Amino acid sequence: MTRPVQASIHLAALRHNLSQVRYAAPHSRVWAVVKADAYGHGLSRVWSALSGADGFAMLNLEDAIQLRERGWKGPILMLEGFFDAQELALFDRYRLTTSLHSRWQIKALADARLSAPLDVYLKINSGMNRLGFVPEQVHRVWRQLRELKNVGEMTLMAHFADADRPDGVDAPMARISQAAEGLEAPRSLANSAATLWHPQTHYDWVRPGIVLYGASPSGRWCDIASAGLRPAMTLSSEIIGVQTLKAGERVGYGSRYCASGEQRIGIVACGYADGYPRVAPDGTPVLVGGVRTGLVGTVSMDMLAVDLTPCPQAGIGTPVELWGEQIRIDDVAAASGTIGYELMCALAPRVPVVTA
Repeated sequence: MTRPVQASIHLAALRHNLSQVRYAAPHSRVWAVVKADAYGHGLSRVWSALSGADGFAMLNLEDAIQLRERGWKGPILMLEGFFDAQELALFDRYRLTTSLHSRWQIKALADARLSAPLDVYLKINSGMNRLGFVPEQVHRVWRQLRELKNVGEMTLMAHFADADRPDGVDAPMARISQAAEGLEAPRSLANSAATLWHPQTHYDWVRPGIVLYGASPSGRWCDIASAGLRPAMTLSSEIIGVQTLKAGERVGYGSRYCASGEQRIGIVACGYADGYPRVAPDGTPVLVGGVRTGLVGTVSMDMLAVDLTPCPQAGIGTPVELWGEQIRIDDVAAASGTIGYELMCALAPRVPVVTA
């Protein structure tokens, strides 16, 4: 028998979540963000389920080439642009839209020999101070780009650091308005949080990421509980061993958990080498045989332990949901002091993946 841990990717949930994005932003086109191997879901597995989007947005050139070779003919946006001038030959060959956030990229684009102009997304620094041009530079850069024969359609692009807060887009939008004053150009500003909660940011293109996969951009499931989103990944396993503890007996490395009385403990075939967070504390939610219970003791490389007190019927072979439809990945992440994004992306290569 193979080790029972596996991840299930729910393609219907991805299609449903895309439809919810369109409901939230009915007048905008949609970039489906599939960076980080589609947030750990596997680009090769999920792209067809998201092919109802108007385009795909990503980071890695290899992923863009994979999509083209699999038959995607629509727009592809490279969110960080090209990393070396030599890559422009492939951008040209595969007709990729590039973001531009640095002067060296503009020079490289000006000097490149292309078969046809490339569409570009000019990145505005909205105050997050990662990439992009500050508002005072945007008009000058815009005029410079308009004069280049290698530049096709131009779109203004920005990002929000705090769109999960009610007032989180106010200051960035003021900066963007300053930068774009007088420019007649399409805009792409809204990430997942802005798509859900700030319709004034939607403009021509929205760029949803985490919500396509059914988790919350704020890291709190309660914030999207009414949004109609469905988890696209389930991490599941089974109980492979049972221990009955006496009062004072302990569980796992470091003896962190101590039984206060007689207690049945289930050992589950999943650990931090599978992508489950080692730092998850006692009480982190787990579903055992359809019953909600909690983690006990430190997560090991290959195993973790759960309290079987609420589910006395459980034994070897009982199914366990570690996150998915009933145990929200956001809740596991919050208990572990992180966000659902990280857990999705940390799914280990050794975990078998099935599509459902």
